[in-house]
Amino acid sequence: MTTPTLTDADTAAALAQLHAGAESLWQAAAPLWPGLSVEVMPAIDSSNAELMRRARAGQTEPMVLAAVHQHAGRGRLGRPWITLPGASLAFSIGAVLAPADWSGLSLAVGVAVAEALSPAVQLKWPNDLWWNGRKLGGILIETAAFDGAAAGQRYAVIGIGLNLATPTLPPDAPADALPPAGLRELAQALGQPAPALGATWAAVAAAVLRALPAFEREGFAPWAARYAARDALRGRGVRLSDGGEGVADGVAPDGALRVRSATGLRHVHQGEVSVRPC
Repeated sequence: MTTPTLTDADTAAALAQLHAGAESLWQAAAPLWPGLSVEVMPAIDSSNAELMRRARAGQTEPMVLAAVHQHAGRGRLGRPWITLPGASLAFSIGAVLAPADWSGLSLAVGVAVAEALSPAVQLKWPNDLWWNGRKLGGILIETAAFDGAAAGQRYAVIGIGLNLATPTLPPDAPADALPPAGLRELAQALGQPAPALGATWAAVAAAVLRALPAFEREGFAPWAARYAARDALRGRGVRLSDGGEGVADGVAPDGALRVRSATGLRHVHQGEVSVRPC
């Protein structure tokens, strides 16, 4: 993507905003997560990769890590996600979880993020945040085994990336590709103040940290109605990466995407295929 030139002053301003957000976030979430640490870094390869490294080294305390600039951030299927000072927000949450069923975790996290942002934000299965059919951000969840884990426990790393400014499409984008969207553009369209980096981080991360214990206890089923209210694909024609096509028909209680076609109803599970509107 092409972006305006960013200076050391941009980096310093973004760092100050994240530090301010870190204090608000810790105050909101620490009662739910004893031992929680909130960390801000000027630059890193990837906050998800860093928390995974720490988990494999035995550091499994609850952690929220944000960086002003991530030069090797990743989206779904290994796609690059570049974080630029003040123009985007990317952070990761690490926590030990032991749900009876991990299915639908990214959908529940998506609901928490969308509800923290705006009623206008929709969810595109399985892990994208949309506005008016354009991508605002995404979620990447990884897990790691660790020494001393109880039965069913894994260290979950939940990465969240959001556009504040609206990026432009890269020169090699397909001719019919929709441009991404940014939270500032959304706020302007709604006649609302532009979202601040630190406050957005604090609100979104706190919402996810509140959601995780509920998901661990109850799984995805209690989130299904809230997801349905923001489902960007329901009733739309979709094409699957294996060549299949159909009409999206919401999600199942386990978080699978339901797709209706001439051959019947199919349940598509996260990681099995990618989905995009026809």
